[in-house]
Amino acid sequence: MQQLLVLAIAVAIATGGALAGCQRETPARTATAAASDAPVEDASARAARLTALYAQYWEELLELNPVQATFQGDARYNDQLPDFGSAEYRGQVRAFNERWLKTVEGIGKDGLQGQDLLSYEIFVAERRNAFEAERFPGWMMPVNQMGSIASYAVLLGSGTNAQPFTTVADYEAWLRRAARIPVLLDTEIANMREGIEANVVQPRVVMEKVLPQFDAILVDEVEKSPFWGPVANFPDDMAEADRTRLTDAFRTLIAEQLNPALRRQRDFIANEYLPHARDSVGLDALPDGMAWYAFSVGQQTTSDLTPEAIHQIGLDEVARIHEQIRGVMAETKFDGSLQDFFRFMQTDKRFEFRSEDALLAHYRGIEQKIEARVPELFSLTPEAGFEIRPVEAFRAESAAGGSYMPPSEDGSRPGIFYVNTFDLPTRKRWDAEDLFLHEAIPGHHFQLALQQELADLPAFRRFGGETAYIEGWGLYAEGLGKELGLYTDPYDYFGRLQGELWRAVRLVVDTGLHSKGWSRQQVLDYMFENSSVSEPDAIAEAERYIAWPGQALAYKIGELKIQELRRRSEAELGEAFDIRQFHAQVLKDGALPLPLLDAKITAWIADQKAQADTPPATPAQPRS
Repeated sequence: MQQLLVLAIAVAIATGGALAGCQRETPARTATAAASDAPVEDASARAARLTALYAQYWEELLELNPVQATFQGDARYNDQLPDFGSAEYRGQVRAFNERWLKTVEGIGKDGLQGQDLLSYEIFVAERRNAFEAERFPGWMMPVNQMGSIASYAVLLGSGTNAQPFTTVADYEAWLRRAARIPVLLDTEIANMREGIEANVVQPRVVMEKVLPQFDAILVDEVEKSPFWGPVANFPDDMAEADRTRLTDAFRTLIAEQLNPALRRQRDFIANEYLPHARDSVGLDALPDGMAWYAFSVGQQTTSDLTPEAIHQIGLDEVARIHEQIRGVMAETKFDGSLQDFFRFMQTDKRFEFRSEDALLAHYRGIEQKIEARVPELFSLTPEAGFEIRPVEAFRAESAAGGSYMPPSEDGSRPGIFYVNTFDLPTRKRWDAEDLFLHEAIPGHHFQLALQQELADLPAFRRFGGETAYIEGWGLYAEGLGKELGLYTDPYDYFGRLQGELWRAVRLVVDTGLHSKGWSRQQVLDYMFENSSVSEPDAIAEAERYIAWPGQALAYKIGELKIQELRRRSEAELGEAFDIRQFHAQVLKDGALPLPLLDAKITAWIADQKAQADTPPATPAQPRS
């Protein structure tokens, strides 16, 4: 669930950046239409021009969105922070996208093939999708428990995340950037006031969860502020004079700029916004909400599936996985109903960790097991390093069980698997292998870190992505556990089934929330009845779906597509099928819309079959 941590991903929506979903044009048709009789030289020159333009586009995007640069490890703009929610900035983004769409379409795709055609189609579709998204005023609802300028500011300013604090210049860059935070907070307040007037407001239940987050940040003693972290951890080689000067500057920043602005937004939410927040929880309750949700579904799944169709897929998957869980019950000789087994898995003490250290050690043991078996399934792996860390305390109560942050481009920051240790008894041993496979290896770490290392791809593809592909790969990776030496214990395998079941449940409850009028309680009741979920996780997840309509659909839809492609490859290639080659094909071009991935694997299967059908060349016979 790597989107939970990365501010760059959150603001990519505002910038029309690489997370925007592609249009649903079938790639096989677009490729056919693009194949022209243009001379090879013209196509080659066109591709070269486009490659240069993509590089220029990315440079301009980083200047427009300097936080994206920070998360990449590009320090040039670490002191800058645009007012992302302002009408002026939104206008700049629209003009930026209009100019670049016109420029790239002016060159056209005639004669482009392979990666050049993929890049063109993705680039154009993303720009068009950004324009379509402008129909829906998400900027009027900028704050929820899953993310806001306040929470992202803490991530950047805590000294443990993407914003570096290793030199005096780093500290001074943050002081300049952080001085802009009050401006952004006040813009959010103004935008939420516009939302109140337009009846475009957040559900009360999610905004009530925002207030404790502010209260955790707003502490009376400056030295206990999460923004004090860089001062508490000055580099050893920093001169005493610099320490003294920067300590005073941070004290002033926190006490006179950040805390007053944060208090201002906190009080606005408590006293002015909450009385206008809605009791409904679905996006369909907002003006044009059904269309808004349908757009979100298409964006997140890169498919033409309707909410109704996805709801039924979810119901069917839940029933199928329930049958597999009954097989685990038989294997473990459990006597009772499915719901009894769910309760047993949640309450039996054998599945709890004694301490946070024991939990982290368990995950590191899983890492060692998997690393030994990776070469059996993968020929293409990332070079970037990898770490396991606990989720920071200030956000742990609302955070998911695990999440992933990609490494920086320059390698200075490794990929990070964040494990949530909040309410430790609810973090089950049987959930660990499944969670590690998804968030770490071979899930998000392999896919996202490797994507950044694909130097031949344009930067907008290396650092962008499609949620259905990214999360679909993570869920597919969970299914590789037995092949990687895991799931040897039936209870651990239950963890795999529970993980898959959870994503199937999401299809049901997300569509239920936003297109069928389900209440929060209906969602919780369905979760408890059909899966083994702790109450804190169920509440956090239900409220996540309320805050992020459609995002939770991407996992299962993406997984089902990758599984389908693997089954098709195995069936058509038979003994010629090589799992290492298949995984390399899925990963080697970065995150793609699912229709493009389907077309690519279809072409690969055809190529593999053609090679198998071609007899080896007969060696030339020496002359007598």
